[in-house]
Amino acid sequence: MKAKTRLFGEIEIEKEKIITMEQGIIGFPDLKHFTIVFDVESEEKSGIMWLQSMDDGDVSMPVMVPSDLISDYNPTVNNELLEPLGDLTPDNTYVLVTVTVPEKIEDISINLKAPIIVNTDTNKGCQLIVEDDYAVRHKIYDLIKDGKGKAGE
Repeated sequence: MKAKTRLFGEIEIEKEKIITMEQGIIGFPDLKHFTIVFDVESEEKSGIMWLQSMDDGDVSMPVMVPSDLISDYNPTVNNELLEPLGDLTPDNTYVLVTVTVPEKIEDISINLKAPIIVNTDTNKGCQLIVEDDYAVRHKIYDLIKDGKGKAGE
């Protein structure tokens, strides 16, 4: 599938790399199809990646795997909300959080309150508000700068 994007120009995405989010994501309830764009040269999905809408090429947002920085991130989620994704296991569950990159880089943060959960077997995903007391803007600059997290390695 070809998509014309604002950030990456025209990209070709294999059908099996499209993530369907039936409920959309926060702020974009009508956008249902996404893909993850990352540095293919590293052949690894780590650090900051992009969640690119396949429905609207102008919509993409930086995301990352929260455990790259916070090893004990383990949100409590109502299992009923995850049922539409199919049978989730530790091997097929992929968790992402959105990244906010403000003008002042020291204020870079991740949203731990609303992770995006993807079943990599079914390519179905959803964004949920977790029950835990996680921050919407968890600052990560010091973790990256001091090398306390895995990001930037």
